[in-house]
Amino acid sequence: MLSRETRVYPNDRVKEIVAAIPRGHRHLRLAIVFDDQVIVLHEATVAAIVRAYTSVALHPSRKGIWLSGRYMGSSERKHGFAKYQIIEDHSRSEDDAVETIMEYLGMRDGDKV
Repeated sequence: MLSRETRVYPNDRVKEIVAAIPRGHRHLRLAIVFDDQVIVLHEATVAAIVRAYTSVALHPSRKGIWLSGRYMGSSERKHGFAKYQIIEDHSRSEDDAVETIMEYLGMRDGDKV
């Protein structure tokens, strides 16, 4: 069972998406405005979401991917990249990702959307 509250937002609950680089900053922030809250994401998080999306949506057979955040040493990451990175988690399988999303949605095998 999940230990965190899960909120599922269908497309019709998204009221606006606003993207901008705040004055005095170098990186984008993206705000998703729902009917009950606003979530602001940093550019690195949006980039990880885009990587996950394209890795699954544009792949001919892949059904899921799992990315996890972790701190990386300077020898593990490219010059100029932040210490904390959201990267592919090879310890989690494609099936783990599918099962987890189904759990978040309250679905079981055979359920139709």
